[in-house]
Amino acid sequence: MVVLKSAAELETMREAGRIVALTLRAVSGQAKAGVSLLELDELARAMLAEHGAKSSFLHYLPSFAPIPYPGVLCLSVNDQIVHGIPDRRRLVDGDLLSIDFGAHIDGYHGDSAVTVGVGAIDEAAQRLAGTCAEALAAGIAAAQPGARLGDISFAVETVCRAAGYGMPTGYGGHGIGTAMHEDPHLPNTGRPGRGLTLRPGLVLAIEPMVIESGSDRSRVLADGWTVSTVDGSRAAHTEHSVAITDDGPVILTTV
Repeated sequence: MVVLKSAAELETMREAGRIVALTLRAVSGQAKAGVSLLELDELARAMLAEHGAKSSFLHYLPSFAPIPYPGVLCLSVNDQIVHGIPDRRRLVDGDLLSIDFGAHIDGYHGDSAVTVGVGAIDEAAQRLAGTCAEALAAGIAAAQPGARLGDISFAVETVCRAAGYGMPTGYGGHGIGTAMHEDPHLPNTGRPGRGLTLRPGLVLAIEPMVIESGSDRSRVLADGWTVSTVDGSRAAHTEHSVAITDDGPVILTTV
């Protein structure tokens, strides 16, 4: 069921989104060579406590997962696309890191992700991350009142395919509100003019994912959570929580 949010609910989601944005900024700034993924997760936990918010990810247990999610961040490195579990792995120069973070306050969630380079990254990695960010911007621009869900999907796919990148089959964005994942599912591929009509009050987490090799194939690792490319090529992931308003799309996950 698709639930439209009131102005007051959007204000609360905006506060959750601000906390998410501040945390992503802090974690991105500490994503340096020699830092472990667990240390980044600890930083995010401290930010949650500082702002009186709770994690959207910690202990989350969807039907596909064998265990509740053990971290507050999803940290996916290089060939990992999404849902990487923070561990003792230490970052090295040249790594490409996707940082995904969700928080809720007063029962309302914010969810956002960014892909950053560790130290100096090569030109191809810069292009991969940059294209993923461009695809997110295109998807947000398409999220206009009266448009269709497929318009967002088509905008995202057009940018990614034009760059020659793959897009993992079956993965995409989602509605968000009093639950981290709400209806509707938002595919990253689709046709314009199709699907749900976008109405003011709808909030969507728009999240492109791209695979460097051009393959659309992915696999879930033995931990039951981490989604990786099949061919070992690198991936990038970006996301914002976006409200549909009478005046157009409004990004909620910003400072």
